[in-house]
Amino acid sequence: MIKHEPSKRPEKWHQLSTRTKYRWMIPFVAFEWGWEWVAFLLSNWKFLEVLEYLGSFSVLAAVIFYFSESGDRVKQRHYQAWQVINTAQGKGGSGGRIEALMQLNEDKVPLVGVDVSSAFLQALKLENANLLRADFSAADLRGCDLEAADFTQANLQSTNLRGCNLEGASFRNADLREADLTGSDLAGARLDEADLASADLRSADLRNIQWQKLRGVRMANIADTKNAPAGFVEWALKNVAVQLRNSTE
Repeated sequence: MIKHEPSKRPEKWHQLSTRTKYRWMIPFVAFEWGWEWVAFLLSNWKFLEVLEYLGSFSVLAAVIFYFSESGDRVKQRHYQAWQVINTAQGKGGSGGRIEALMQLNEDKVPLVGVDVSSAFLQALKLENANLLRADFSAADLRGCDLEAADFTQANLQSTNLRGCNLEGASFRNADLREADLTGSDLAGARLDEADLASADLRSADLRNIQWQKLRGVRMANIADTKNAPAGFVEWALKNVAVQLRNSTE
């Protein structure tokens, strides 16, 4: 609320001048006295008070318009992010896609069917992302945080997932052939109908993975895997998985 109080009426000049001790101070006192009158007259001018209220209303109106248009700004931001992703489709490098993907996921936008094949996306963070039927084939995702991401029916063939956090991720019906999962954390991952043929799982953490319905592990390298569930290693070797501790074996 604006509290407007008129200025006090200045005292008369002869009273003020007689109280001035030194004559050389008269010009300075007169200057100050003149501005006191200006302030007094303006403080009683209602037009200025009205302008103050209008100024407050203009600020309020600006705030209202800002929030009323917030939805349009979010849509514009999403449109620009998708434009960055789609324009760089099929190309190497990042091309701004890391920031675009993270922004969309942060805004809870489903990334269903996104195509980032062959992209360089190291250190990407897409926790809980909806990546149903996404194409990450031959992409470089080393060191990414993809905890609880949904890769159902996704194409991850030849994808570099070294050292990734894939805890609780879903790979149901996903194509993981020739994927590099060396040192990744797959704890609690769902692998129903996933194809891990020729995948590299060396030193991967397999704690509590759901593997009973795996489609295939032919030539998958399971050397030095950690916390493998009971029966997994035996089943994998029976289904032509291998245990090669280095690429030269």
